[in-house]
Amino acid sequence: MLDTVAVAAEDPARDQPWADLGLKADEYERIREILGRRPTSSELAMYSVMWSEHCSYKSSKVHLKQFSELPQETPLGKTLAGIGENAGVIDIGQGYAVTFKVESHNHPSYVEPYQGAATGVGGIVRDILAMGARPVAVMDPLRFGPLDADDTHRVLPGIVAGVGGYGNCLGLPNIGGEAVFDASYLGNPLVNALCVGVLRHEDLHLAKASGVGNKVVLYGAKTGGDGIGGVSVLASETFDADGPAKRPAVQVGDPFMEKLLIECTLEIFAAGLVAGIQDLGGAGLSCATSELASAGDGGMHVDLDLVPLRDSTLSPEEILMSESQERMMAVVEPGDVEAFLAICAKWEVDATVIGEVTDTGRLHVDWHGERVVDVPPRSVAHEGPTYHRPLARPSWQDALQADRAEDLPRPSTAEELRETVLRLVASPNLCDKSWITDQYDRYVRGNTVLAQPSDSGMVRVDEETNLGVAVSTDCNGRFAKLDPYAGAQLALAESYRNVATGGAVPLAISDCLNFGSPEDPAVMWQFAEACRGLKDGCAELGIPVTGGNVSLYNQTGETAILPTPVVAVLGVVDDVTKRTPSAWSSAGETVFLLGETREELSGSEWANVVHGHLGGLPPRVDLAAEKALAQLLHEGVGLLTSAHDLADGGLAQSLAEAAMRNMVGVRVTVPGDTFVGLFSESAARAVVTVAAEDAERLRDLAARHGVPLTELGTTGGDALVVEGGFEVPLLELRSAWMTTLPAALA
Repeated sequence: MLDTVAVAAEDPARDQPWADLGLKADEYERIREILGRRPTSSELAMYSVMWSEHCSYKSSKVHLKQFSELPQETPLGKTLAGIGENAGVIDIGQGYAVTFKVESHNHPSYVEPYQGAATGVGGIVRDILAMGARPVAVMDPLRFGPLDADDTHRVLPGIVAGVGGYGNCLGLPNIGGEAVFDASYLGNPLVNALCVGVLRHEDLHLAKASGVGNKVVLYGAKTGGDGIGGVSVLASETFDADGPAKRPAVQVGDPFMEKLLIECTLEIFAAGLVAGIQDLGGAGLSCATSELASAGDGGMHVDLDLVPLRDSTLSPEEILMSESQERMMAVVEPGDVEAFLAICAKWEVDATVIGEVTDTGRLHVDWHGERVVDVPPRSVAHEGPTYHRPLARPSWQDALQADRAEDLPRPSTAEELRETVLRLVASPNLCDKSWITDQYDRYVRGNTVLAQPSDSGMVRVDEETNLGVAVSTDCNGRFAKLDPYAGAQLALAESYRNVATGGAVPLAISDCLNFGSPEDPAVMWQFAEACRGLKDGCAELGIPVTGGNVSLYNQTGETAILPTPVVAVLGVVDDVTKRTPSAWSSAGETVFLLGETREELSGSEWANVVHGHLGGLPPRVDLAAEKALAQLLHEGVGLLTSAHDLADGGLAQSLAEAAMRNMVGVRVTVPGDTFVGLFSESAARAVVTVAAEDAERLRDLAARHGVPLTELGTTGGDALVVEGGFEVPLLELRSAWMTTLPAALA
């Protein structure tokens, strides 16, 4: 007989597998207090997934709340939807809005690389769709262990194939991202996925179940046994071998069904048939029902017997926990249900009315005529545990910061400098990533303006006015380990700068905060400092945090990943036909360095690649300088013939990438110490070019914005030439840059 609400009230002492489901003893007792009885097995399943780290943010929300204190203004106006919604929505002018968000699918992608990564893309796309937007592009910030490690060879090809396979089938261009290698990610690859969507202001939809008597419609794929617990459990604690559901924890994706779901949903939106909508991602039906109910009128009744199943043996607990993909839940007025179902039938998308909105203030779920769930929905969705985890600056931090890379041996001859340039461009983090990006369709839909390897991705939003948006994701985990406060701000600054180099005005950020175990006080200190750094950085730059994601427990044994607060910045471009490219394309242009170079080598790629060293203090953060540089780059559209930010690898890497892009060489004079000038990773810098006759105009522009300007040289020839030092033919440079990944992964 089923474990029903009535039985639960009459049988308070029954043992329940709360620990196997990842709940703590005090959490289980709190559930009993909320309900005034022990939970049914279905209620226990719901609370376990919704109170998991991934869904409830129980260790992180005390630190995340400071983002809500930021002004929700952008340079164009107010944020239309922010933290707490499926994704942030910002005004970009001309009646258009853009929604974007970045999330993690780290642990599932380690367990099953292809499906873990594929369903990560699918999940973030549905978040964007649920806001009323058409998804228009995706990005994928990735982190792996060492390139030569066996496990990297296991996970990387599958993850890349999963990202590309799902996105390509959806017809969404992949316009950017990262692929970073570090020993700390061995056993903990990071698969972060971003999606951008476009909508008109009036098309915005929110996740709420309002209107007593309105119908609850589940539509999309049938519910199966894959993803039981899924990301909600894998991202915190997993089932034991003897746990209650011995089923695959990683979801299985069907991108062709998702494509039908997208087009079906957009037609439903256009017909005005939705009163509220939510995608089914982490925690599946448990999440969709409880969140919709708690954000609306507070009551909902659902009959699980009506849920279309792929597996008729599923128990009610498994149906509630399943994270099967390609599913959505809509709240529809009774008079619109027939039209709603007709559109679904047109697109061959299964749709079933499984319940209705009530005024009970309770979430009621029935199964075979018996009530298996009777809970206050807010207690499931929004009132989970809040932990004030102990945090402490680690005892090793002082010694780490004292171990400066600036004190390491340096190349001293021209030949040594030349070899260092070649070694760095061929290193895993700086080499050509086309082995990865060539597996992605970057130009499908025909509106991609910039994609890899440009500094940022850019897509056209309006084909008549050429209004567009640019997006970049960035993070240097080494900087964040040296100083998590400054490291988070440097991630923000680099992403902000990358968007600006194309000529866009940065508007807002989304973040994906990837850290180790929250039960480690040192990790919680890193997390708290990174959040504080992001909040202070956004306040100074004047841009809001519109939403994001936290991924914790990314560690193996005692070894945590580098703290990796990935920051995505979105900017607006008035006319994408007038963007600034990332590389020069002709000879005779004058090359300038914008910004100030300091002796800042700690945490750099030079220290990492040449010495295997991590120590010292990261580059100085100067957000006022970043803002001035961004303003100059925006005002310089039409004057600048190219603009490329300086970050990993410093000036040497930036010059090499810009020269190799169109195979047009460059001859430069590096002021001061040549080694520092080439390999320092000082922030707030960019390399730009102008026509020779426009050099004075650039000098005036830089002076007006207070941005330091240094003339470096001239484009042309077939080599990278450093005057008074060395030269590297572009063919040799390109060969070193392009062969690393194919040689390692062939």
